[in-house]
Amino acid sequence: MSRPKRLLSLSTLYPSAARPRFGTFVSQSMEALAARPDWEVMVINPIGLPPVLVGEYRAIAKAAVDGTSEGIEVHRPTFTLIPRVGGRLNPGMIARAVLPLARKLHAAQPFDMVDAQFFYPDGPAAAAIAQELGLPLAIKARGADIHYWGAKGFARRKIVDAAHRADRLLAVSEALADDMAELGMDRPGIAVHYTGLDRDRFRPLQNEGLRRMLGEKLGLSLGETQPILTTVGALIPRKGQELVLRALPTLPDARLLLVGTGPDETKLAALAQGLGVADRVHFLGSVDHDLLPLILSASNAMVLPSASEGLANAWVEALACGTPIVIADVGGARELVRGPAAGLIVARDPDAIADAVRMLLDQPPSPAETASTVSGFGWAEHAEALDRIYSVVIGR
Repeated sequence: MSRPKRLLSLSTLYPSAARPRFGTFVSQSMEALAARPDWEVMVINPIGLPPVLVGEYRAIAKAAVDGTSEGIEVHRPTFTLIPRVGGRLNPGMIARAVLPLARKLHAAQPFDMVDAQFFYPDGPAAAAIAQELGLPLAIKARGADIHYWGAKGFARRKIVDAAHRADRLLAVSEALADDMAELGMDRPGIAVHYTGLDRDRFRPLQNEGLRRMLGEKLGLSLGETQPILTTVGALIPRKGQELVLRALPTLPDARLLLVGTGPDETKLAALAQGLGVADRVHFLGSVDHDLLPLILSASNAMVLPSASEGLANAWVEALACGTPIVIADVGGARELVRGPAAGLIVARDPDAIADAVRMLLDQPPSPAETASTVSGFGWAEHAEALDRIYSVVIGR
């Protein structure tokens, strides 16, 4: 029996004790690959810390410790981060912080390849590490790393340079792969690799007492017939929660559950107050993954009119729970919404959003039919596809 293939994965997105939900889609991907008998995975999760630890950075620094999670060894070296202005410096800072550790780990037990789980700042740093170790490299794009950072000249140059140094590129949707090609990357060299899904957790939970149970957990009174809309995503302008709030006055019976945290929370709460809908808007913060399926299954629609996405995990998770989605025509939207059972693609406009919600309330698809639209998504399938891609990279 040949020895397992060994991957060194670099990811600034990864859960820690301070941020347990941060980058769970990366950890689940790596855990699914490591669960295969022919792979061993080691993760380096660089943690950026400012020169002076204030606010949440104190907890982040305390959690910057090595450990093992679901059988994966995770190393968390720190690098100097200059908040808000250090974007152009981060790839170099990460590479300098990680290289000594990567050399040591590779010398102790050689790796077969290096990958980066986010294109910026991870990709350029991983390119330097792979070159130093003499290993093949793969870089994955997820959305904001291309759309946000790729729009900045200094980052775009580093992104494209790293892409040209990589042996394989991955994208979470066909649309994102096309966007990468527009930046100057080789389109045939980009493999589309969809996200995974925990099908045991995210499934339709339709039962008579679901809303009562959810209401008890959330401390809310949720009527059995009152329309419930849910938005899942970081509270940042790009996700479009403001548009959903502005649609709410024309949906007088609907209640909105906002799942996520972020800098826009105060602004959004003030907007809800100004629109006269604050009593129907509930900021739930970061919720446990065991609670999220209950929220999604109890909702009539998951509304997320983002300005940009690759292929959002929230889309897939909502559909798997039998909940149709109302989303903008961005990223891989058309790769998921291929019929009325999946929901509707709309303009990023409050009136269009409200119209779409009313259509779904008037003619709701069956939860089973909606869930069937993502029947091909699963972590086992995700890992099998990644195995095929990476095995070609390392020639084994």
